[in-house]
Amino acid sequence: MAEQGKKATYADLEAVPEDLVAEIIDGVVRAHPRPSLRHGLTATSLSDELMAPFQKGRGGPGGWVFSVEPELHLGEHVVVPDIAGWRRERLPVIPETPFTDIAPDWICEVLSGSTETRDRSVKKRIYAEAGIPYFWLIDPRLQLLEVFELRDGLWTDIGTWNSDDKVRALPFDAISFSLADLWPLDPPLGMNEDPTPYYAGDR
Repeated sequence: MAEQGKKATYADLEAVPEDLVAEIIDGVVRAHPRPSLRHGLTATSLSDELMAPFQKGRGGPGGWVFSVEPELHLGEHVVVPDIAGWRRERLPVIPETPFTDIAPDWICEVLSGSTETRDRSVKKRIYAEAGIPYFWLIDPRLQLLEVFELRDGLWTDIGTWNSDDKVRALPFDAISFSLADLWPLDPPLGMNEDPTPYYAGDR
């Protein structure tokens, strides 16, 4: 790890045990456990909803590429969002490096106990500074989707959806999908108003 007072280097990041997800934020290495199964199922389900119409052009316009947990170098920061998407004209070829410094056109973070504060504060700021146009936050415990659009360098809240809703949200408003499909093993919260059980195993 970096000495106190010194900014972390990529070598410091590589020294973090492989069972942790590590990032460099504001010059400091931040690490958290690999996400829970509920978290992973949510990210996988959303990727499935978007990849067919927007990456493969099946039932949608195509023109995008997506990656799960990519390593992004955004200025001095090294961050690992849950899902990121680029318009094809901005990422026409796969980088030769295991990371990219090309900022995505869309990022989604799936909230969990160990990352929610960071996702909602410093990482949200970093994504705005990088000029990323759209930012989604998904909470599989409360079964909510929050969507933000960057306007004049500031995030504008453009909508919130719950499990009762069909989602049609920028930048993927060419299609709609059921938000409840993102948690395939959990009944909608309307059937169980107490979300406490969905925090079980969260990390």
